[in-house]
Amino acid sequence: MCIQITIPEVENKKNKGNLSLPVDLIRTIGIVLVVMLHVSNEYYTIIYQTPLESAGFWWTATVYKSLTLSCIPLFIMLSGALLLQPFKINEPITVFLRKRANRIGLAFAFWSAVYIAWGFFVNQIPVTFYNVVEGTAKSLFTGPWYHFWFLYLIAGLYLITPVLRAVVAYRAQNLLRYLIILWFLGVAVVPFLQLITGYSLSSGVFVFGGWIGYFVLGTYLQNKRLRSSILYGLFLLGLFWTISSTWYMHFFANSLEQDYFFFDYLTANVIVASIALFMILSRFNADWPGSNNPRLSRVVRAISENTLPIYLFHVIILESLQKGYFGFKLSLTIINPVIGVPLITTVTFFITFGLVLLMKKIPLLKNLIG
Repeated sequence: MCIQITIPEVENKKNKGNLSLPVDLIRTIGIVLVVMLHVSNEYYTIIYQTPLESAGFWWTATVYKSLTLSCIPLFIMLSGALLLQPFKINEPITVFLRKRANRIGLAFAFWSAVYIAWGFFVNQIPVTFYNVVEGTAKSLFTGPWYHFWFLYLIAGLYLITPVLRAVVAYRAQNLLRYLIILWFLGVAVVPFLQLITGYSLSSGVFVFGGWIGYFVLGTYLQNKRLRSSILYGLFLLGLFWTISSTWYMHFFANSLEQDYFFFDYLTANVIVASIALFMILSRFNADWPGSNNPRLSRVVRAISENTLPIYLFHVIILESLQKGYFGFKLSLTIINPVIGVPLITTVTFFITFGLVLLMKKIPLLKNLIG
């Protein structure tokens, strides 16, 4: 996949207008955090409420996961910054949607087939005509594996992009701010009030919900500046808020179904941390730490150009390591998570990245994997 076809989409430099963002840096950090998030999740899916569970395991997994929750918001805000530029208002809707469908469609089809086959292998499901048809139908409507939800999110944002472009092109910052406030009230404030009071408000009141707010924030924040000390303080505040609130909910709230309420991407704590991190990274422009090192810059650019296949492929590598399919096992069930999370993240990431680069050498796969 070329630089124009990654997640989030990056336009050719000559079309970026006045946009100044360290795109490669943001996307590289985002995809590394995605891998670490999925590594940390092993605690909650396998170790949680087993004899292996301990306070140390819980705290370590919680801290690591809290650090990673800005990963998807980073991608969505960057997508908004790139796609909602005012000069793009003249692009016909059909042209815009056709280009995005072509770019996402092949990757979705290819990796869906791979994960359907992977599911048969991992779960030891008999390969029958019925099972293949059922797996294909599930893949089409919900995705074949848990992380495919992101492609449906991107598709939904693409569908609304032409409308949001018109709002941005109007250059009414007060209107964008109004939309963001409505979104924040609906996705973060109302659910929190429901959590602490037990009373819920009809979902019909705030129709501007979901991930659209992050998407709009990507373009809205371009002209906003805060002191570095404030941004770092807000990021640490969001991180501490996530950890401390999750600790309280887990150990004192006696509400099992709400234990991990503050791990949601649309909670106020994650929104605050994500906005702060995006603005921190945006300050670097092209001069991010290490940008003067040609070798490091090439690696970061290569990772940035391949975020989509890395995102879609890394779960197979991670599960293979956890199950010992490479002849050795890397799992939080046998490694202290303090060391295990960064170690498994590093190994998973670079095996995935290396295999993606190899697959890109094969002409047929180059266009299929994303």
